[in-house]
This record gives sequence, C-alpha cells and structure tokens, in this order.
Amino acid sequence: MSPEIQGLLVLVATILLLMTGAPVAFVLGAVGIVGLVLFQGAFSLGVAAETLFSGLHDFTLVSIPMFILMGAAIGSSPAGRDLYAALDRWLYRVPGGLVISNIGACAIFAALTGSSPATCAAIGKMGIPEMRKRGIPDEVATGSICAGGTLGILIPPSITFILYGIATETSIGRLFLAGVFPGLLLTALFILWTLFYLWRQGVRAYPPEFRYSWREKFTSIPKVAPFLIVVIGVLYVLYGGIATPSEAAGVGAAFCLVLAIVIYRMWNPLEWWAMLRSTTRESVMILMIIGTAVLFSYMLSSLYITQTLAQSIADAQLNPWTLMLMINLFLLVAGCFIPPAGIILMTAPILLPIITSAGFDPIWFGVIMTINMEIGLITPPVGLNLFVVNGIAPDVPTSKVLWGSFPYVICMVVAIVILSIFPEIATWLPDKLMGPAV
Repeated sequence: MSPEIQGLLVLVATILLLMTGAPVAFVLGAVGIVGLVLFQGAFSLGVAAETLFSGLHDFTLVSIPMFILMGAAIGSSPAGRDLYAALDRWLYRVPGGLVISNIGACAIFAALTGSSPATCAAIGKMGIPEMRKRGIPDEVATGSICAGGTLGILIPPSITFILYGIATETSIGRLFLAGVFPGLLLTALFILWTLFYLWRQGVRAYPPEFRYSWREKFTSIPKVAPFLIVVIGVLYVLYGGIATPSEAAGVGAAFCLVLAIVIYRMWNPLEWWAMLRSTTRESVMILMIIGTAVLFSYMLSSLYITQTLAQSIADAQLNPWTLMLMINLFLLVAGCFIPPAGIILMTAPILLPIITSAGFDPIWFGVIMTINMEIGLITPPVGLNLFVVNGIAPDVPTSKVLWGSFPYVICMVVAIVILSIFPEIATWLPDKLMGPAV
C-alpha cells in the first residue's frame, strides 16, 4: 500500500475518532498504535512504549506545569478583578474606556497566566456584568472578553509557544520574544475596533460629570503591581541568560503562590486543593497529548507519510504565499474542531519541513499558527472561550456572543496579513536580543 493511501486512511480515521468527542490524547495514541500494527505488524509495538516515554523525557516539559501553576495561583485570587478595576479608574475618561479596560486587563492577565480560558474567566466575571450594567451592548461586552481572552496563548509566557517549541525543536525563548509585538498589535487592533464601534453608536459607560479622584486611582495599583513585577522578573532572568525556561517557570510559580497568600490571604486549604487539582488536571492532559502526539508523529514518519506529503508539495512548486494561504485555511478549519494543544502537536512536525523549504521562518510561523489557534478559541463548535462567556452570562444568546466576536476574528485575520507583509514584527525582537537565528 502506497504512503498516499496509508496517509489518507490515517487522516480519515483520526477525523472520525475526533468527531466522536473522544479526548485528543486517546485518539492520537489509538491511531498511532493501530497504524503501526496494521501497516508494520505487531512487532512494531515494541517501540511504541519507548517512543511514548521519549516524548515525555524532556526537561523542558517541567516548565509546563510550573507555568500552569503560576496561572492558577493568580487566576484563583482576585487579581483579575483588581487589575480590571485599576485600569478602569485610569481609562474611564476615554470613549469606550470601560471595554478598553477589559481588553487591556486581558492582555496583562494573559502575561500572568498564559491561559486563554483562565484570562477570559478572570476578567469576564467582573467585566461582563459591569459593562452590561453601564449600557455597553451585550454583543460588545461578551465579544470583547471572548477576544481578549485569546491573548492568553499569544502574549508570553505562553503554553502554546512551549508546545510549538517542543514539537518543532525551536527555541522557546525566541518564541516568547516573537509573541510580544504581535500580541501588542492584536491588542491595539481590538481596541481600535472597539473605539470605532462605540463612538459610532454613541455609547458612554459613565456620565460626563463622573470623576475618579487621584487617590482612588493610585490606591488601585499596589495589589496588582507585585504580580506584574514577578512576570517582568521571570522574563528578565529568562532572556538575560540567568535561568532556563524550566527554572524561570519554577521561581515564577513559587513567587506567585507567595504573593497570592500574602496579598489576598489565601489560607484556606480548600483553595489550595482546588488550585493544585486544576494544575494537575491540565498538566496531565497536556503531557498526555504530547506523549501520544510523539507516537503519532513516529507512526507517520515510519510509514513515510510525512516525507511523501512534504515531497509532493515541493514537487507541485506552489507559490510560497499560495502554500501559506492553504496552510492558514487548514489551521482555521482545524481550530474550529480541535483544541490548540492537539493541533500544534499533531501538525507542527508535519508542517515544519514544508514551511522551511518554502523559505518561511519557523519562529514567525509559530506566531501565525498561534493566532490561528486564537481564532479557533472563539469559533464554534469547540470554542473554549465561548463556553466560558456563556457560563458568565447565560442569559445572553449565543448568537449575540458570536456576532460580537466576529469583528475581533476579522482583526486577527488582519493581524495575520500584517505579519505576512511585515514578518519583522515577530522576528525583530528575538533577533535583537538573542542574535540572528542560526
């Protein structure tokens, strides 16, 4: 049987199993093992366990549960509420300042947690009711939180970048730096659209005579400033060559735990238990996907499916930008059905040789891929942020949430186009601080 036919059978089997709602890790593991047995015989099972273990035998993986714990410590505290309140007191005079405060709080909270659903939940619980109470249209109140929450996987430290770096063996430090300016670009596009829409609708969240005193403004800062200092410190030791990503993540998680206890008096053992339980659950899920994705990739490689696909695309001599358009469309569709971790670990090893042979920078492509994953977080049927917002505001129809999110999806597409025209937006900072990539 030719590699093309084998690849088609593997693709159909994977899609059918994913459509059943089975966990991504189980689907990848099952397809990987069955594919090896069917096409290479039962003796191939001898390497399955070793391959699965080798996928997890990487010290860099230690950073994943540490960054998740760091996000859980902040997410389970009222830090999101305080961050939102602080920004609101400083931006309330700006037209649409209340919505902009939420988007800005999402961007900053994303840097603290690295998780989109956590960002969406932490800021949305306070922001959505407040925006609706002050007359902001429901579609803007919910859509802006859905979109702002997606910044959690783009602005470093990002779990998505860690997974991409592991899957493609690219520098996680460079990926973190590459996400800074695209994250700011996306935040700016979200804010510009919000300003334009609310200005056109004539919406004001506060009456013209309303004022916050300087005392109220400055007293909102002390509780959130220590967390921001920790994130800045983590990034400094990471890029200053003082610590590895795993070491920086461990120190950052420890400091965030201490700050959550000291600032917010989180002494209750039940709060600790919930925090550790959510960290363990999410970490095990991601690590299971990593291990089975390595097995899945090994199966594709051993059957020469990956090599045949890459060679077929090379022989077709497609225009590089036509190829990139096809890849982006594929990622957009996949993101509607599969969580970001699954897509990255399944497709990144396959796409890497294709995009590098076409002359594209793998660091730049990691940013493009992550923005595509962001779009998947706010599009049905698997949009995680949609479920979070639905839980916060169950009385808002899903159609309104989707309609409010759609302009922000367009902003993400615009960001992809801008990054395609000016790739230096993503590559300049890592090249400046870490030297040109070899």
